[in-house]
Amino acid sequence: MKLIKPFRGVRPPRNLANKVASHPYDVLNRKEAYEIAKDNPYSFLHINKPEVDLDHQIDPYDKEVYTKGKENLMKFIQEGTLQRDEEDNYYVYKQIMGAHEQIGLVAVASVEAYEKNLIKKHEFTRPDKEDDRVNHMTSVG
Repeated sequence: MKLIKPFRGVRPPRNLANKVASHPYDVLNRKEAYEIAKDNPYSFLHINKPEVDLDHQIDPYDKEVYTKGKENLMKFIQEGTLQRDEEDNYYVYKQIMGAHEQIGLVAVASVEAYEKNLIKKHEFTRPDKEDDRVNHMTSVG
């Protein structure tokens, strides 16, 4: 059984990478995300925190939020803000937040390997946040 394998990712062209890059969805509250995204139509926050594009009264877990995320993803792809790679790849990334720096790998992982504890699980997560991300990924794709 393979633990991981490459995949065809979707990412911005180099000239838009700085405009698309955003904070992780869970480090910004709604107001902070809105302030960052309102003047940047390329911000990935329009996809992973799509409530920034909806009425401020809407519940962030409302189905309309997830639908808006999918609409925004499709728009980014149609307009070329995000482009699908032609070949399968592994993606290495680096995140720097203050003095903390981490390097990671993005790949397709085996569910079976995860369930058998062959893949290290994430640190403790909150069930409500897990449910939100599952709903988001299921809706957005």
